[in-house]
Amino acid sequence: MKAVLEVIVRGLVDEPDRVRIRESVSGSRVTYDISVSERDLGKVIGRDGRIANALRTVASALAARQNREAQVEIES
Repeated sequence: MKAVLEVIVRGLVDEPDRVRIRESVSGSRVTYDISVSERDLGKVIGRDGRIANALRTVASALAARQNREAQVEIES
């Protein structure tokens, strides 16, 4: 799941080398902390948070396949 999110986020930003995704598991919940450069933060969040919501939807769908819940946090 982490690899899929990483491919998507790297495709969105101007500085793909600065993309970092930390995965932490607590029970059946998986949390992804996505870190990008300050310049690319708006590209990952998107207008009205649409891209961020799409990332959360993808993560949730992937997690559901493994009977888990996913949470995505975006930070610079």
